[in-house]
Amino acid sequence: MKSLLVANRGEIAVRIIRTARKMGIKTYAIRTAKEPSALYLEHADEVVDFIPNTEGIPEFLDIEGIISLAKANKIEAVHPGYGFLAESPYFAQRCDEEKIIYVGPSADAIYKMGNKTIAKQLAKKYNVPLVEGSAKNLKSVDEALSIAEKIAYPVILKAAAGGGGRGMRIVNKPEEMEKMFNMASNEAQKAFNDASIFIEKYVRKPRHIEFQVIGDKHGNIVHLGERECSIQRKHQKLIEEAPSAALNESLRKKMGEAAIEIARSVKYYSAGTVEFLLDADNNFYFMEMNTRIQVEHPVTEMVTGLDLIEQMIRVARGEKLSFAQKDIHINGWAIECRVNAEDVQSNFSPNMGIIEKMHLPAGKNIRIDTGIREGSEITPFFDSMIAKIICYGVTRDEAIQNTLDALNNTQIKGLRTTIPFFKALLHNKKFRKGDINTSFIDTEMKSLFYTEPVEELLAAFMATQDFANELKMDEDSVVDYNKGQTLSPWLLNKRLKSL
Repeated sequence: MKSLLVANRGEIAVRIIRTARKMGIKTYAIRTAKEPSALYLEHADEVVDFIPNTEGIPEFLDIEGIISLAKANKIEAVHPGYGFLAESPYFAQRCDEEKIIYVGPSADAIYKMGNKTIAKQLAKKYNVPLVEGSAKNLKSVDEALSIAEKIAYPVILKAAAGGGGRGMRIVNKPEEMEKMFNMASNEAQKAFNDASIFIEKYVRKPRHIEFQVIGDKHGNIVHLGERECSIQRKHQKLIEEAPSAALNESLRKKMGEAAIEIARSVKYYSAGTVEFLLDADNNFYFMEMNTRIQVEHPVTEMVTGLDLIEQMIRVARGEKLSFAQKDIHINGWAIECRVNAEDVQSNFSPNMGIIEKMHLPAGKNIRIDTGIREGSEITPFFDSMIAKIICYGVTRDEAIQNTLDALNNTQIKGLRTTIPFFKALLHNKKFRKGDINTSFIDTEMKSLFYTEPVEELLAAFMATQDFANELKMDEDSVVDYNKGQTLSPWLLNKRLKSL
């Protein structure tokens, strides 16, 4: 493999390019009309302009357009990064048909694990624990009601063809079923072009634990330990850590072996993630497998010392894994904060705009992954991620403190970000103890943003100063401040009444 087209943008494009170039591979980046001067373009060896192949399809989802780019420039391989293109079995299939090396798993594995119903059937076949629910996609609201009655409420409806929190609805009682069924189905249709949904027993307050796996084309598969992804908002991950405070070596071994069995069921190769729910009694249940690199992969890299992008490229070239399960050791702790352009005080609503000033931290135990720079504009066309701040510590407490120090040394001016939320979370006593679950934000956080101890006092001082300046500029004032005169009580009273 001498050349690689990165079929993605932003921080993941920079991430892939950095490793590929280190491996001596010529990299190509795709320039679009929406981001003609994006930072990631400067990292690539060559930049190719995207020419739409299918009208109305977004640039990084236009499979035929990307295939045409690769062929026109005689590029040997394509890496899709993460996102919907990386979850498309058709894209992997088209690369195979055009003799382009696809840096990822087989089209068959993507299809089977991408369809949650098939994935659950495979998990059952390989004796991997599952939450009770429907064996197949639901045909009607009546069928959903019938199954819900058997497994007991609450239940959760899920899109069969996707993930990421889309097409998911919790149903607490029969009266809610029809409404939630239609909402989940419609959202699944819009997000994945497939309205199919299934139903499961809803596990209250579970932890979300995922295992990183890596396999080669020679049948070797290992896991690289777990990531804790329980801090979520509307099923979207906000902060991740590796390892998890909930797992001991025995449980880690059981869950890791289950993850490998799931991967083995589809003869998996490349990097992938097997996701589980873990209840309060340490019972775990298979949820899904993501057949791609994950946003949160840096925390695994930090505690294992492996470069996952490098391993993906080596596997795509046909190489065997250079390590076995016994060679994998978890050293220390790592935490990743997804710094997004979102207004925490307005329920994490998107906050578009230009980054007027940006200073990101640096240091021995800090890693920054970003595709944004000072002056960049956060637009509605793409996701709102500004950067990922990843921090390492020998212990979890040290990792938390290093992350707080890094956040305190981060400055982003021009729009609001999720940094105040991360500060509030990392100061939370229950979080610091590792006592967390997927409903933590709703049940354990009194405030979603952190206020510095002197912040309120400073705000009061500045407000007082502004008020004094307004008084000074009052047109009725006859006071000469340069001569040491003071404002008369009469004028002060008049000014106060006018406010």
